[in-house]
Amino acid sequence: MDKTYDVVVIGGGASGLSGALSLGRARRSVLVIDAGAPRNAPAAHVHNYLGREGTPPEELLAIGRREVAQYGVEVIAGKVPAASRQADGTFGVTLEGQRISARRLLVATGLADELPDIPGVAEGWGKTVLHCPYCHGWEVRDQTLGILGQGALSIHQAQLFRQLSKDVVLFRHTAPPLSDDEAEQLTARGIQVVEGKVAGWEAGGVRMSGGELVPRQALVVCTRADASAEVLASLGLDTAELEVGGQEVGTYVPADPRGVTAVPGVWVAGNASDPRAQVLTSAAAGLQAGAAINADLIAEETRLAVEYDRVFGADAWETRYREQESRWSGNPNPELVTETSDLAPGTALDVGCGEGADALWLARRGWRVTATDISTVALARAAASARQEGLDVEWRQVDLLAVPPSVAAYDLVSAQFMQLPATKRVSLYGHLAAAVAPGGTLLLVGHHPSDMLKAQHQHPGMHDMFFTAEQLVADLDPDVWEVLIAEKRPRQSSDAEGRQTTIHDTVVRARKR
Repeated sequence: MDKTYDVVVIGGGASGLSGALSLGRARRSVLVIDAGAPRNAPAAHVHNYLGREGTPPEELLAIGRREVAQYGVEVIAGKVPAASRQADGTFGVTLEGQRISARRLLVATGLADELPDIPGVAEGWGKTVLHCPYCHGWEVRDQTLGILGQGALSIHQAQLFRQLSKDVVLFRHTAPPLSDDEAEQLTARGIQVVEGKVAGWEAGGVRMSGGELVPRQALVVCTRADASAEVLASLGLDTAELEVGGQEVGTYVPADPRGVTAVPGVWVAGNASDPRAQVLTSAAAGLQAGAAINADLIAEETRLAVEYDRVFGADAWETRYREQESRWSGNPNPELVTETSDLAPGTALDVGCGEGADALWLARRGWRVTATDISTVALARAAASARQEGLDVEWRQVDLLAVPPSVAAYDLVSAQFMQLPATKRVSLYGHLAAAVAPGGTLLLVGHHPSDMLKAQHQHPGMHDMFFTAEQLVADLDPDVWEVLIAEKRPRQSSDAEGRQTTIHDTVVRARKR
């Protein structure tokens, strides 16, 4: 799965899937990697989620996975311990030996609850041991309830659960002594206070350290909730301590309301950034983060599109050709020579022909060539060279993205170093593949991503203009195409200072069945 996605979402809970849904509907390529350990797995149902009230947690996630799949989002199982920013500005994620790249990351890894170290509490967690009146309170209404005293928050919990039952007991346990005001408030509400340490939770109720059993049907505890932030730490993001009522209750990853973190390109949503968020709140945070990521990608794509037009648009090429009497060597591209020398001449389409070296070489070998380019200056030079040699080539000034070539019209279609942004490249190469006649050859050659760093100083941010053979082959239907060559091929060249260097070409040669 050596693939680059617009967004990789780490964590497939409510927030991660909600973010993936908004991004999939925005036609983004999205991969969700889910470790399969949701925080609410022990709970029987999800509550306070309008339209999904009472849905079992696993059922809600299954519904979410089906919904995101409708929009092309991929969901796979796995745990991501670390991620890194790569040289081209994307993020690298390693998953069981597979390398995945993402333009943006949405981390929705949730949190881990640390339960009080009391026998029976872990076994009852999510059933008879609870922490949130809004998540589970209705289900224990009118039952005999115990509140485990662990700090200032325990008094607040006692008041909240008193709304649901008249029989509430606060076991002070490790909580500080009550102030006069606190004692008065609890008494006024009819909340009994039991002194002493709690030794365990069992079926009959709360077992005190002295051996006494206080009958209770449910026990309310305060968990420490720490953000599951291992992957975020690998990116340089630290967690912060969360305080509620002066009591430290866990950690979270700081982010703005849209999920933007201190690391550009990384968003966080759900319990990892808000430990108090319920399922519906987490889903909403995922939606906001997904929308923010899409807007950020659009801004980047707009900037790159403007830069591309300035550097590689028709006007830019006209200027380049006018500035030099001859821009290219006059020799055909070596991969064209290597890959077509064994072909019987027929009709050929040379895409981005420049000053015509490839088209002239093909014409000398008996091919009936149509050569296209967006530059009128380059085409005029190519036509002059053809006249000098007495060669018959059809020269066409055209943008094949706007005006695709005729379908199934050519025995050979060659595109040498048509370096386009990924979306434009996929569209153009789709047109070129359609232009190949049955039995004909498609030859695509371009700069391999391994040479990206060498070109970064010339064209920063143009990383998606480099491509691998695997990326091209993935777009060729195996029922239609027989791939003959798909490789990274070294070639000797000269750098800007005239020194010899080895660069690498991506070469794909395929025959239409």
